[in-house]
Parts: sequence; C-alpha cells; structure tokens
Amino acid sequence: MGIVFSSSVEQTRVLGRGLGKLLQPGDFIGLKGDLGAGKTELVRGIAEGAGVPPEEVTSPTFALVNVYGGRLKIIHADLFRLKTTEELYSIGWEDFLQQDAACVVEWLTQVAGAAPAELLQITMEDLGQTERRLTVVAHGARANFLLRACF
Repeated sequence: MGIVFSSSVEQTRVLGRGLGKLLQPGDFIGLKGDLGAGKTELVRGIAEGAGVPPEEVTSPTFALVNVYGGRLKIIHADLFRLKTTEELYSIGWEDFLQQDAACVVEWLTQVAGAAPAELLQITMEDLGQTERRLTVVAHGARANFLLRACF
C-alpha cells in the first residue's frame, strides 16, 4: 500500500502521467472517491501518459464508457449510475475487458464484481481546497509493479 498527497490539479495529473507511461494492455486501475475528489483529473494525467491529449478526456458519467487511443488504448468507465451486475453486463462490460487496452474505472465499487482479481485500486480523498490524499492498494504482481514504480 502507498499513500501520496497532491496539493494541486497539476500535481494530480503528474501522478497520473507517470502511471499512464507504464500502463500496458490488460492493466486495470480502479478509482474510488467522492464527487470532486479528482478522479477525472487523475484519468486525464493517465491518458496523457499513454499518449492521449488530456483535453480529449471527459467524465463518462452519462456515456458510461469512453475509449481513447494513443500509444495504448484506454477504456475509461464511470460506474456511478449503475447499481447491479446485470446493468454492468448489459453495456458489454465483458467485451471491454477483453480488448487490447488498459481500463481505468471511476466509482469501481458501485457494482460488485466489476473488477478483475488483479488491479491497482486508488482511493482519492478531498482534504480541502486543492489537497488530495491518494491511497493506493495493489492486487497482483503487475499491480504491485505499478505501485512501486509510480507511488
């Protein structure tokens, strides 16, 4: 487990860029945190590190899933509006997980069973103004590598 603090939007994006540079197909990043905790800003940094212009990254709250192409395809999902496993699978979730891409999922814990066994889970907490605490937990060998390399 690792704990990192960010004192600005740019610092959050820098943390994301470092992670995005190391992502490979099959990597799965799960994000937890209240509204306004900075999840989408972290995703902008991750995408930029993977070669996607950050202005292309938008919160997929209503679309549910956005796909970005760069050095690596990034599947960016937001499960906030979903409540059941049936809803998750009705959007083709299994197909997304089979793609040659890395997945970054906001509101991961909204639907039980949405994550694979191996993942890097990042919980973001708003500490006031622009301060954020990121608690990073790795599940599996690849996720442990990402944790050690980036956090």
